[in-house]
Amino acid sequence: MPHVIVEYSANIEDKIRVPQLLATLHDAMDQTRVAELAGLRTRAERRDDFRIADNHPTNGFVAITVRVAQGRTLETRKMVLDAVTAAANKHLETVFATTPLALSVEVHEIDPALRVNQSNIRDWMKTRNNAA
Repeated sequence: MPHVIVEYSANIEDKIRVPQLLATLHDAMDQTRVAELAGLRTRAERRDDFRIADNHPTNGFVAITVRVAQGRTLETRKMVLDAVTAAANKHLETVFATTPLALSVEVHEIDPALRVNQSNIRDWMKTRNNAA
């Protein structure tokens, strides 16, 4: 169950290539082996209303939040932070070179006492794998 949530300013949507960014981050998280692929969720949220620094219209932002289940060591969470940050930086390299951009990456633990989780995705994945 890690969740990778990408918020981004609408003014840079074309530059950051959202579907490719999500694929890059999804793959980076999968490669950490912090959780099963069946539990990984990666998504983006476009922000139409935002103010960044001096409010210049070319300023953009990408804010990535990774939510993981409680119990991961600080070392593991730092490894996730480093992997996601490296993947994001590589993907956004040309954007940084041409656009005022703020990137942030954070890793948060989910409190299990305040979480409900239901999923049949693993069952469907088994069905698809058996059919192949």
